[in-house]
Amino acid sequence: MRLRISPKSVLRRLGFAAALAFAIGGVASAADKKPDGLVKDPHYGDTLFHFYQDHYFTSVTGLMVSQHFNRVSKHADEAEVLRGGLLLSYGMHKEAGEIFALLIEKGAAPPVRDRAWFFLAKIRYQRGFYVEADDALGRIEKNLPPDLEEERVLLKANVAMARGDYATAVTVLNSMADPAKEISTGTTSASLYARYNLGVALVRSGNPSGGSALLDQLGKAPTPPQATEEFRSLRDKANVALGFTALQDNKPEAAGPYLERVRLNGSQSNKALLGFGWAHASLKDHKQALVPWTELSQRDTSDSAVLEASIALPYAFGQLGAYGQALERYTAALTVYERENTGLDESIAAIRGGKLVEGLLERNPGEEMGWFWSIRELPQMPHGGHLTQVLSQHEFQEAFKNYRDLQFLTRNLQQWKDSLAVFGDVLDNRRKAYAERLPQFLAKARDTGLNELSLRGATLATELQVAEVQADGSVFADARERELLDRLDGVQANLKALGDSPEATAARERQRLVAGALTWQLTQSYPARLYEAKRALQTLDAGISEAKQREAGLAQAQRDEPARFDQFALRIVELDKRIQALIPQVAALSKEQQQELQELAVAELMRQKDRLAAYSTQARFAVAQLYDRANKAKEPEPQPAAPKDADNAPK
Repeated sequence: MRLRISPKSVLRRLGFAAALAFAIGGVASAADKKPDGLVKDPHYGDTLFHFYQDHYFTSVTGLMVSQHFNRVSKHADEAEVLRGGLLLSYGMHKEAGEIFALLIEKGAAPPVRDRAWFFLAKIRYQRGFYVEADDALGRIEKNLPPDLEEERVLLKANVAMARGDYATAVTVLNSMADPAKEISTGTTSASLYARYNLGVALVRSGNPSGGSALLDQLGKAPTPPQATEEFRSLRDKANVALGFTALQDNKPEAAGPYLERVRLNGSQSNKALLGFGWAHASLKDHKQALVPWTELSQRDTSDSAVLEASIALPYAFGQLGAYGQALERYTAALTVYERENTGLDESIAAIRGGKLVEGLLERNPGEEMGWFWSIRELPQMPHGGHLTQVLSQHEFQEAFKNYRDLQFLTRNLQQWKDSLAVFGDVLDNRRKAYAERLPQFLAKARDTGLNELSLRGATLATELQVAEVQADGSVFADARERELLDRLDGVQANLKALGDSPEATAARERQRLVAGALTWQLTQSYPARLYEAKRALQTLDAGISEAKQREAGLAQAQRDEPARFDQFALRIVELDKRIQALIPQVAALSKEQQQELQELAVAELMRQKDRLAAYSTQARFAVAQLYDRANKAKEPEPQPAAPKDADNAPK
């Protein structure tokens, strides 16, 4: 009778939202430094992008690769907690626990530490590791936010109840707030679930009056128009728990009022109708018991309560003395049981033929693995009603998630196998391109004249050094200025041949003035031109040095590139071997998991067949009793024998 720990909205926060809660919203250092929310490493941003796209497998694998190459160093703690949360969401609680423990040892902030232990306890509880869940809960201090603190209390109570420690559950649940507001408004919260679980825990811990009082408060709560379906279902569940507790305590007069509160059409209605009928039958009011059992017998026979009502109804007729109707109803019940048994055989055959598992996968495709992926559409089965009991099993749901994840891994491995073949083709093309282009590069490298350029650069450096020592501005004269210098030298030589005539003297003076002006101009521009020449020479040296480095790199590439090709080829071969080894392993595990999954479903249907066999035996025994009673009623009464002595005969 114990409920799941909290509403659906709470369950959705498990795992991935756990990672989100403290990877995005609050991983702090030991000094409680608050993050600014900015993504500082692009690879961490890529991880978060896939995370928000619900591509969790891509997110966690990409993150692990980035961590391997130290690409998320600026988000080291956030990345590690995110990885732990994603692993936790896949049920890998041991690996996640190791991650959280290391973070705590490194000095994680108390709020981060408590949230890590809380979500670790939650997934352990969901997987059935109650001792480990209790250990994780015991490590939580007082640093959880209010909403998680409320869930922690409820989780601790559920763990205690799962371990059979109802006294501890009562103590824990008594600390929850009074849910009067939720009861009056018709909404649900963790405290309202706590009230239900507290009532159950009190009943099972030896305080039935206290537990019944709590359940009764919830069971008779009014249901306003705005009441949620979740609230109505919880109210019905409380009333059913009260009713059947009263029946078990041999208090049928108390069970009826509780069961009357249950809605006629709801998740608990069939069980309530069955119990309501047995309450009246226990009070010997079999006529009144006919009402709920007649209604229940007309419902879907895949429900065990309906099957039980099919045999309870003729029992009530028999108790009322309506043997004809009882016989008719028993016969009808046997027909129903035979038909249902045949239907169960058909469903079992379909399940063992893989129709259920394959149909679930086909109708509920998923791009990636994900612990919170849910079944939305049911496959076509011979009798769909039989799936209700099968799919409602937590064990079946968990097993199906494992099977679905194995199928995803199968596809993933096949994709990598195909990709490796492509990588091999790419590598072959690169080898071919390298072999074709290398001679061309080598020919171009020989035609660059790098040695001549180096010698020319050395000569220019020497000339520049001499010009700097002599401070000769004419060294840096441009073409026009050099032409002028040559013309002035020619004029000067011609003037020397003219003698000392006044015209020659005047011409020589003009030549001297022009030569002086040009020399002054070259001298003024000398520092700037020297600086530019040095810069140009440095650029030339840098270019020559870079060219030499590239030449050396080309030579190194000629030695290394073939080796790199060989390394890549070896890596591809090794990965191909690993994938080739993993594919049959995963296929075998998938086959085993499918078989186990099918056997889980078949086991539930076999239990239904066992119930049918028991009901059929009871029905046949009751029919035999009715026939025996009818035969006895038809036998004539024995007449007294006539006396042999007429004198002794009565007068």
